[in-house]
Amino acid sequence: MLVRNGMLMSQTIECVAPAQAPADRDEVVRTGLIVAVALAMFFTLWLFRAYDDNRLVSWYWAFADTGAFEWLSLSVLALALAVMLARWQPAVRAAPIILFVLAWLVALPFWSAPEPIVDAARYFTQAKHLALHGPAYFAAQWGREIAAWTDLPLIPFLYGAILSVFGEQRLYLQAFTTLLFAATVVLTYLIGRTLWHERLGWHGALLLLAMPYLLTQVPLTLVDVPTMFFVTAAVYALIQALARGGAWIPAAAALVTAAAFTKYSAWPMLAAALAAILLGQRRQSAMVVRVGAVIAGGGLALGIYIVAAQDVVTAQLALLRDYQAPGLGRWRESPMSTFLFQIHPFVTVAALASIFLAWIRRDARYLILGAPWLVMGLFGAGRIRYLVPLFPLLALMAAYGLELMRHARIERLIVWCAVTTSVAIAAFGYLPFLRQTSAANLENTGAYLDRLADQTVEVFTLPQTGATINPAVSVPLLDFYTRKRLVYRDDGTPSPGVATSPLRFTWEAPPPRYYTAPADAPPATAVVVISSARGQALPPAVAARLNGASVLASFDRSDGVYGYQTLVAVYRRAQDH
Repeated sequence: MLVRNGMLMSQTIECVAPAQAPADRDEVVRTGLIVAVALAMFFTLWLFRAYDDNRLVSWYWAFADTGAFEWLSLSVLALALAVMLARWQPAVRAAPIILFVLAWLVALPFWSAPEPIVDAARYFTQAKHLALHGPAYFAAQWGREIAAWTDLPLIPFLYGAILSVFGEQRLYLQAFTTLLFAATVVLTYLIGRTLWHERLGWHGALLLLAMPYLLTQVPLTLVDVPTMFFVTAAVYALIQALARGGAWIPAAAALVTAAAFTKYSAWPMLAAALAAILLGQRRQSAMVVRVGAVIAGGGLALGIYIVAAQDVVTAQLALLRDYQAPGLGRWRESPMSTFLFQIHPFVTVAALASIFLAWIRRDARYLILGAPWLVMGLFGAGRIRYLVPLFPLLALMAAYGLELMRHARIERLIVWCAVTTSVAIAAFGYLPFLRQTSAANLENTGAYLDRLADQTVEVFTLPQTGATINPAVSVPLLDFYTRKRLVYRDDGTPSPGVATSPLRFTWEAPPPRYYTAPADAPPATAVVVISSARGQALPPAVAARLNGASVLASFDRSDGVYGYQTLVAVYRRAQDH
């Protein structure tokens, strides 16, 4: 062990794993036992998949048509790969590059999934305002003309900047979020290496890939994965700033500020992490100066924003207090779903074991990992999306707990069993399921519209019969997939009383003005109708508008799982209508 600039750390002298003697009988038995446990565990979860109440990729939905032989074959292949990978130990210098490339390659197939979460419409709308009108307009109209709900501006601003520079295509946003995810994997490694040692950091980084739900979130236009990156980067910078000082202090202040501008829930996470980092420091006057500099730098920028947008922040905090906080008790998924089905059980068990190990060691550094989780537990965050920013800390907790095995080869085998089976679940279960949802209809419609000669497309939305959601939210989701100009007329459907609904935001923001056609614009001949069910009756106004129109194409896949369905028909109106 050593003390470096006040931070207690351990040192690893092994750079490359030494040559191993042929596996003895005990090691073969241990390997077989771990593989058998992994296989039995996942077969058991498959049998009890009806108990997974995840709202996006429940096993009950994703594996509804998966037979026992198919599932067993997938598991055996994944575990065979894990046994082979457990024999591999990369050189220390190559670890960050390998992790970055591996994370990128694992996430890449999920780019083909559609946007299944309607919150993406909100973030795309906010970003498009910046892309159309520029940063000054974005800053002036945030929370006013640009409906902000309970969002903070950093991630929509970055999305808007990307759209401004590269064009309005989802591909560029997916590349950005994947870049942040891969960087988070590397940062997880660096945190583990800095606080403890090389092997723990490597295992913690890999275990971030052992969370099937997280892999589905990487390419989505949400704020959860970017928030995860900024929170993890802020934690790493804080550790370095308080231990080493120097240029790390302004870097930590900047990253803490950035993380604070991603989500309000990041605030208690960062506060808990900072308090835990302080507890792990030696009491020195330099520490007080460094802490004060970080807090002053981060607090100054945040304070300026709060003063400048006082009315917006006040309204958002009131909404969080009166709507979001009580809603946490209603919008829940069971711990069984989150920590057994959506996170590999090996990760969960090892993380629980780490609490015992850290207590035995009296390791104050462990609080950096555990304190933010404790805070979010006290806040009652019972839905997995709220916990995504803390997944890197959970992965490090699991890597810490694996040290109870006292055998590097066995630790690697457990890690790779978790990784390979999780990737298999996400790639061969979740991804095909998401591709078959009705959300894919909007993506397919957008691709079809781009092949038409029309530059403007008129869009009608019919009431949603399976969910209390404003059908107008489908317009920005369609806009996400097409380069055509969309024209939408709000029919003024009143909100049906959604004060406690998690989809309330869809009713409280009017459609953006850029979907309104100029008064002197000729009527569009290409018309899109988005409905929620096959054969849904057209309102009289829409039927009159389509009188004499012919159907060009229909995209009417219905998943029968989500309440919100988007079935699309594309019409061609005659010029004189």
